[in-house]
Amino acid sequence: MTAPSPDLPAGHRRPAAEQPPTPPAAAAVASGPATPGFLPGADRTAAPAPDHLALPVSGRRVLTRADGRFARVGELPADTDWVPVGTLDGVPAWAADVVEAEQSWGRWRSWRSLAAELPEPYATAAGRALAVVTWRRTHRWCGACRAELADVPGETARRCPGCDLYVPMALSAAVLTAITRPGPAGGPDELLLVRHAYGPTELWALVAGFVEAGETLEAAVRREVGEEVGLAVDRVAYFGSQPWAMSGPGTLLTGFTATIADPSAEPVVDGRELTEARWFPLDALPAELPPAYSISRWLIDAAVTAGRR
Repeated sequence: MTAPSPDLPAGHRRPAAEQPPTPPAAAAVASGPATPGFLPGADRTAAPAPDHLALPVSGRRVLTRADGRFARVGELPADTDWVPVGTLDGVPAWAADVVEAEQSWGRWRSWRSLAAELPEPYATAAGRALAVVTWRRTHRWCGACRAELADVPGETARRCPGCDLYVPMALSAAVLTAITRPGPAGGPDELLLVRHAYGPTELWALVAGFVEAGETLEAAVRREVGEEVGLAVDRVAYFGSQPWAMSGPGTLLTGFTATIADPSAEPVVDGRELTEARWFPLDALPAELPPAYSISRWLIDAAVTAGRR
């Protein structure tokens, strides 16, 4: 199955030594209520205030101020149709579906560029804004009776007033797996890395794919590894997760570690989704790895750290 674009789980932060400098967006909310991080929400009982955070969305991009900080509700037109997305460091955050050409005072940025520059909670907030706005745009009508759906108070969901069909914003779960095997006698362990036939084809990434209905996450790991590289794995263990805003609304990446069942086995690519698969010593990984903000990279870095013990 086609995997998401290869790339610290939500709620996980980099170690202090690896934290990027606090960007202007972080400083902008540092004086807010002491609820750290991003908390998703859908509460419409309180109206947006001018000093609340604003995340205007157009297509697959988010509008920030020219200096990179998140905008405020008061900076957008008064008739903007705001949708709650949660709180960021205690400050309510709102998203809106806007026309890019009508909002030219700031910077329109992809989620990839935001995630590369901002700490995890800010990138997660932007990702939720993209997901919620996109989902609302593509789920306006009932798929059963064709009536216009109505918002469910307090939820990221809609209900049909005609046939009572309940339509929540569904998640699409995907698995990524860092697979290791013992290295040659006296040498470091080895990590399996692959190159995909789509997306950033130059990157060496991890075996990945979407979970099928009726399948556990662990079963998806074993199936994807078998389908894509023809290998069997043991000791499948959960690592963490990350909301991913580059593969459509509601994508959740779940990371796993595993060891190869037969250390002598070599990968055989499926020829459709992968172009190459290779074992790399943990002390000699290629330079073309997934970006530092992605769970793929966190898995790879964790494997390297574990190999040094």
